[in-house]
Amino acid sequence: MSKAQKFIEKLELQPHPEGGYFKETYRSRGEINSKHLEENYRGNRNYSTCIYFLLTSDKFSALHKIEQDEIWHFYHGSPIRLHMITTDGIYSCQMIGPDLFNEEVPQFVVPGGCWFAGEVVNKDSFSLIGCTVSPGFDFNDFELKSRNELTELFPDLKDIITRLTHH
Repeated sequence: MSKAQKFIEKLELQPHPEGGYFKETYRSRGEINSKHLEENYRGNRNYSTCIYFLLTSDKFSALHKIEQDEIWHFYHGSPIRLHMITTDGIYSCQMIGPDLFNEEVPQFVVPGGCWFAGEVVNKDSFSLIGCTVSPGFDFNDFELKSRNELTELFPDLKDIITRLTHH
């Protein structure tokens, strides 16, 4: 059994629709009433949610977006390369990992509404991270477009979109 598989079993992680494996570890009891949220939210949202998220060298997180800011926390394994595309089509990349002196950060905030994807840097490895979302995550806020749809939106980024989408 691989080390990644041991983590998946120990933490009881399940496959995530964007790729990788996850388990929700926290969902606040308190909620924000929808009338106090921006109009792009439908329904109430918990104050905050948190998950474990594990990616492997062959299981990347495909380009997707959510309405909320999402904080990525590095825990163990290979650094992650986090790719982002703003709604204006501006591409950027951030390394998330433990090596502060090699342009890695242990924590990073992805702005809400930004398309983003994550991949493990080291070959034949895995990354265990945490993701915190506020207002709390709801699959109603999750959008995963096809390769063709994203390429239509951002034709200049066809190569990166092709690499970071599943279909």
